[in-house]
Amino acid sequence: MSALSFGTASRERLGVASGEPKPDASSVDMAWLVLEAANDLGDHETVEACRRVIDASLNGRLAPPSDVHLIVDYFR
Repeated sequence: MSALSFGTASRERLGVASGEPKPDASSVDMAWLVLEAANDLGDHETVEACRRVIDASLNGRLAPPSDVHLIVDYFR
């Protein structure tokens, strides 16, 4: 089982209030990609944000909106 399949399974349980960034497939999958890049670059703050988004997804919770925005905009 790959690391990405964990995020996929737990995303199906999420309920998101309107107006908040959704930890949808793209943001959680992107969190894994950003985690790898940030780890390689030694960007510890971004690594922690990625971990919070991934952890929230795995536990069926909403990720902090600031973390989701950071991850979505990381490669821009």
